[in-house]
Amino acid sequence: MAQSEEGARRLKELGADESKIEVTGNLKYDLAAPPVGPFVQWLEMQIRQQERWPVVVAGSVAADEEEAVLAAYDVVQRQWRRSLLVLAPRKPERFDGAAQIVSQGGWTVARRSHLSLSAPLAEDADVLVLDSMGELGGTYSLANAVFIGGSLISVGGHNLLEPAFFGRAPVFGPHMGNFQEMAAQFLAERAGVQVKSGEELGREWVRMIQQDAMRRGMGQNAISLVQRHRGATERTVARIRAIVRQEPDTGANSAEFAG
Repeated sequence: MAQSEEGARRLKELGADESKIEVTGNLKYDLAAPPVGPFVQWLEMQIRQQERWPVVVAGSVAADEEEAVLAAYDVVQRQWRRSLLVLAPRKPERFDGAAQIVSQGGWTVARRSHLSLSAPLAEDADVLVLDSMGELGGTYSLANAVFIGGSLISVGGHNLLEPAFFGRAPVFGPHMGNFQEMAAQFLAERAGVQVKSGEELGREWVRMIQQDAMRRGMGQNAISLVQRHRGATERTVARIRAIVRQEPDTGANSAEFAG
């Protein structure tokens, strides 16, 4: 069972019997939308009360990528002083380093780990470093523009689906080797944008923020793409059940597995 026609072709090249190869799809499309928990609800209220706009979310940002993201945000903040960047490092060991880079760049930084949900977000915060686990996905629901990290440097990219679930078209870099087919689908269906540098990312963020109809249209394309590719889990399970039903009863071994 292959995710795609390309995967099926590779299996055939490896010597698999073509009659036994089936494209069942990518299981990731069947995931539920990320939860919108208490932190996201609190942040949404802070954004509204403080009239923060636009909100840019950069998720799964890798080491050596923070500076490029901040350069892109500088392009945004020059036009919209009340903007807010939510920067989520990919790995916990980058939490402190990322916060330090933001601070050294001259921005006022707030850290999720230092926040109380019973107190307001600092009015002068430019960048919120999301140094927590499990809260990034829902945060995409608040974004006017997003970036998927691990893609401006040769890391292999990360999953584009979390912002797409909320109708946010992902912007990502050229290094999407781990999600090559998914990235190609998003680009082909005008559901995402690929950039080559932090400077280009900044220009793309500005373009998407300024052109509301385009941004919403691309977001709807992203939702449609996700919905159209659902069903891989059901197809995969059906294929496994069919294979199991065809296997002969092996007596003691069957009883052993059943137990």
